[in-house]
Amino acid sequence: MKARLRSYAGLMLVPALSILLALLVASVLIIASGLVGTEKKVNLLLPLIAYRSLIVGAFGNFKGIANMVVAAAPLMLTGLAVGVGLKAGLFNIGATGQVLSGGLAAALIGMQVADAPVLIAIPVAMLGGMLAGALAGFIPGFLKAFTGAHEVVTTIMLNALIQLIVSGLVNDVFRAPGFSFARTAPVGSAELTGLGNTTLHLGVIFALVCIPLSYWLLWRTTVGFEIRAVGANPTAAFYAGMKPRRMMILTMSLCGAFAGLAGAIEVLRLGYYPAVFGTGIGFDGITVALLGQSNPIGIMLSALLLGAMRAGAPLMQIQARVPVEIIDVIQGIILIFLAAEIVVRKIFRLRTAGVGAGELQTITRTYGEKVVG
Repeated sequence: MKARLRSYAGLMLVPALSILLALLVASVLIIASGLVGTEKKVNLLLPLIAYRSLIVGAFGNFKGIANMVVAAAPLMLTGLAVGVGLKAGLFNIGATGQVLSGGLAAALIGMQVADAPVLIAIPVAMLGGMLAGALAGFIPGFLKAFTGAHEVVTTIMLNALIQLIVSGLVNDVFRAPGFSFARTAPVGSAELTGLGNTTLHLGVIFALVCIPLSYWLLWRTTVGFEIRAVGANPTAAFYAGMKPRRMMILTMSLCGAFAGLAGAIEVLRLGYYPAVFGTGIGFDGITVALLGQSNPIGIMLSALLLGAMRAGAPLMQIQARVPVEIIDVIQGIILIFLAAEIVVRKIFRLRTAGVGAGELQTITRTYGEKVVG
């Protein structure tokens, strides 16, 4: 148990230090923001005021906690969409396209089951979103397995392609009449409405259930062992009797299903799919996955952290007069420090890890690699 705790502490060290460094860098930017506007004065205590408001906004009452969990739910899923892929040696940049695919499928299915009971309509619409996302993940997985096309390239291209296709379908094929802007018809019973007077909805439960399920899959099943083995060394896995190609396709499809479920949650919360639907949760999943070290439990905690930032940002803007966009800046700086893990270790004089820059080594290690099996 002690050895396991030390191992977990070692995994959490660099992410925790990356967050600390990001907050310090953001503090400089927050102080500089005081020079903008009518007052134009330097307040060295402004970062403390801003961070305090951020914490109070997220944890000060039940409403803030509910908003935090709701904001974190889709981030957990897109974090899994990236993190599970990294375990298989695959860098899934296509979560954005998979989110859009899942969102549109959920909206279209929701239209068909709009009059069904809630406990039937919502799961059916979400299942449709997962299948659409899985299909969007299957394509780059298949291309990687049988042509060697790198998943980073194919998923980036698919993001743009899916966005254009989905927008065109909503504008020209599935556009609902009677509205001033292009959108699909209401999903009716499939809409994720808040429970009571809160923003909590059933989609949060679906997201939270995926955390232990993915952990069980990766560390308690034969399939999970094969996924991790292929990620460590696909050639060795092949000679051990595994099928790396099949595992790559399966993993990318699973990643797409997670992202598709995230898209379904976002769209069903809205109640329809607008042609201009856009969300950053697909790319946010990269930060969540790397901050959580591609571990489902770590991904959940990372998603809750980013969710807390987004839930507390409005109060921070009101009390400290710091723009909410600073949250995106902090998130970006965290990602930079995670990518530059060796720099963080140099700053704090930590032992250099033997695996290089963490999970990001997947990008360079697998580029141009021929898949066997």
